[in-house]
Amino acid sequence: MASEFLGVGWQFPIDAQTGEIDLARYEDSIHQAIWLILSTAPGERVMRPDFGCGLHNLVFAVNSAGTAAEVASEVRQALLRWEPRIEALEVTVTTDASEPTRLLIDIGYRVRATNNRFNLVYPFYLDGSATA
Repeated sequence: MASEFLGVGWQFPIDAQTGEIDLARYEDSIHQAIWLILSTAPGERVMRPDFGCGLHNLVFAVNSAGTAAEVASEVRQALLRWEPRIEALEVTVTTDASEPTRLLIDIGYRVRATNNRFNLVYPFYLDGSATA
């Protein structure tokens, strides 16, 4: 019963060649929802202009500890607001050693209905033209 509460939604991306829609189920649905929240800039969705995460406002920020803290804060706020099925346990932001303009956002979360823990690593790319 707890899995049914987690829901079923569209699998992203939609297959452009066949036009068919696959379904994401349960925990995978949550994983996809988190990815969608982080990938959407507020104002991007016509019928829900406040939906999304403010990460896109930080694209031109300098790669610094302050930027990492701001990114973590934006992610926490967006997940708290838009994904009630989870509790974000930790959000850690680190610079990718192989690519200094890429921040790796490591999100540890717990699914409320099942108490299962998961993590997701979301890459966020800075413009790279700003310097500290």
